[in-house]
Amino acid sequence: MKRVVVTGMAGITSLGDSWESISANFRANRNGIRFMHEWDRFAELNTRLGGPVDEFVVPSHWTRKQLRSMGRVSKLSVYAAERALEHAGLLGDASIKDGRMGVACGSSTGSTDEVKAFGNMLINSVADGLNANSYIRMMPHTTAANISIFFGLTGRLIPTSSACTSGSQGIGYAYEAIKFGRLPLMLAGGAEELCPTEAMVFDALYATSLKNDAPHTSPRPYDSGRDGLVIGEGAGMLVLEELEHALARGATIHAEIVGFACNADGQHATKPVQSTMRRAMELALEDAALPPDAIGYVNGHGTATEQGDVAETQATSELFGARMPISSQKSYFGHTLGACGALESWFSIEMLNSDSYAHTLNLDHIDPACGELDYLRGEFREMSNEYVMNNNFAFGGVNTSLVFRRWR
Repeated sequence: MKRVVVTGMAGITSLGDSWESISANFRANRNGIRFMHEWDRFAELNTRLGGPVDEFVVPSHWTRKQLRSMGRVSKLSVYAAERALEHAGLLGDASIKDGRMGVACGSSTGSTDEVKAFGNMLINSVADGLNANSYIRMMPHTTAANISIFFGLTGRLIPTSSACTSGSQGIGYAYEAIKFGRLPLMLAGGAEELCPTEAMVFDALYATSLKNDAPHTSPRPYDSGRDGLVIGEGAGMLVLEELEHALARGATIHAEIVGFACNADGQHATKPVQSTMRRAMELALEDAALPPDAIGYVNGHGTATEQGDVAETQATSELFGARMPISSQKSYFGHTLGACGALESWFSIEMLNSDSYAHTLNLDHIDPACGELDYLRGEFREMSNEYVMNNNFAFGGVNTSLVFRRWR
């Protein structure tokens, strides 16, 4: 078995595209949620809260030819991938184009502007706005395909379109590809573009926050006063590398991935199952050959929905006990769906290396129905850990768990 390390990390969020800017906003108790005036035309949509990346600008060196197959979700993922490659010292390196590097990436869906254009064709028999690249922008694996094409990556391509676990599956499957010797380099992560259709999905489940007049107070993961989630957008990408390959080229190593697991509830598409959530964490620990008490912090999924928060924290508490520190960064960005597993893995590694862990924003009164855990709230907590875990759970009953080891 090969050892797998992280040599590059990057992302883009509603609070910035660097850990320095993002963590500064965390410390200042600022979230990236705002009132979405753009959604006022949807009369039946109750929520007006979202976490858009308002400041995103396509880099000036990207060409028209490169852009024509990319919708917004692909632009966000390629932007994060380019910065991650630069961080790893591999941007423009010949080694990434000779078959040694692959990509594993996903999103909940492709770009929804194209979905709308195809819907218009089916409903009104009009093909306005459709062209040869429309399907490429819409297809579920548009992020992975566009990253591969943009950088000329000819290794294996693993699309992970699995809603809220798209990013964590991307990282996990890339880890396994390297671990089992299939290739030494992978770009891995996930992305999501903000779309009112996604807000409507959760609206229909009575799961969105309706605090439209106070966006800074939502979402509220694990809080007894929560009233639902907020949809966000963004992208996160990691460069994963086989350890000996990284050492041979003198790469800076940021963390080691030592465990990954993915399983399914097999019971319900939208109702989380506590027992299989716990089993996913146990399987990740088994993969890492670690006991539960080796983990020093759990980065929770924390969507701020009652069923999700309760099932997740009860499962975590059963496995780790009340001593386990836990927090959720969705309190700052909202739920970035396909991007969250990758972004939260990036943040987990940054917090692991800095010995400083972000608290859950707006967590004023812990829901007594949630599991007994050491909830981080109010301010950053200084801790020194060797291992941390990142958990994500998705529609369809998909559960993922990743374990990262500090590199010393």
